[in-house]
Amino acid sequence: MRRIALAAAVWSLGCLATPAATAQGFTPDQADKAAAVKEGNVNWYTSTPFPLVQLLAERFTQDTGVKVTLLRSGGEAVLRRFLQEYQAGQAGADIITMSDSGAATGMTRRGMFAPFKPEGFDRVVDGAKDKDGNWIAQRVHLIGMPVRTDLVPEADRPKTWSDLKDPKYKGKMVMPDPSFTAIQLTVVGMLSQKLGWDFYRALRLNDTMIVQGHQQVYKTMQQGERAIGAEGSDPRSFNDGKELPNQTVIYPTEGVFEICSPVAIIKNAKNPNAARLFAQFMLSPAAQKMIAGHAIHSSRLDVAPPDGQPALKEVKHIPIDLDHIEKSAKDLKARFNEIFQ
Repeated sequence: MRRIALAAAVWSLGCLATPAATAQGFTPDQADKAAAVKEGNVNWYTSTPFPLVQLLAERFTQDTGVKVTLLRSGGEAVLRRFLQEYQAGQAGADIITMSDSGAATGMTRRGMFAPFKPEGFDRVVDGAKDKDGNWIAQRVHLIGMPVRTDLVPEADRPKTWSDLKDPKYKGKMVMPDPSFTAIQLTVVGMLSQKLGWDFYRALRLNDTMIVQGHQQVYKTMQQGERAIGAEGSDPRSFNDGKELPNQTVIYPTEGVFEICSPVAIIKNAKNPNAARLFAQFMLSPAAQKMIAGHAIHSSRLDVAPPDGQPALKEVKHIPIDLDHIEKSAKDLKARFNEIFQ
């Protein structure tokens, strides 16, 4: 299988706005491993995809002896659960990983995170971290259009986002729900600005199937129910990083979305030392290479891109207005649900 259908490769940067120079004299914060081991547990709320999420948790426990209590769901579902608990004064997470940099920035302004700059912080590109260490991107997703190569001949595959409006794709497409996954919320927010809501009305007329999250997009396509993902990432990221003989991802000529997934330590966490140790592990070369090995880009400059994928700086991107996503999230979900109800 040709791994990547690359429609455009130019020098451009998305959420990774500017390469960060290694900070002169940067001294990383250090987690207290002995104190973390004494706490014995870290509660992690995350949108990290399976099976990577379980492998990271198991590796951390193997390396440190600290148990990971895991709550895994879509980015928006993770945020809802956390915020409901936080506002009730019963935050269950010690550390959170989401896919919404806009929400992470807003939560930083509200003082919800504990700053921490572990080793490797200076290796993370600007735009994929809060300058004060309130959050750091665990990973970066390149979002394009997955396709079943055995069901859609190359000449018939979409090349642009706008191509998805073509009636020839009726009954062939699937995409996730922005009320469940923050990645899709970002995509809907930007494409509705760029192409207008008529774009999504056309996708509705094309009988596009709506599923909960990206894992379900992958499964629906792998089962042959649908042949094109109207939004999605490298399908290998849902297949333990292994090659698939019948799926690839198209990078549209208008540009892809580079979406950061912030990880942040919760202020006044029940297990603060374990949370810091876990954040330190998450940015380590070992963890970041595991992420890249599952077809997802690392946020570190010194970790190579996933096999078969271009470097982030080589791909044309669509700029993301994080303030718009944060302020308009409720309306974006409502408009989308109104169209696809």
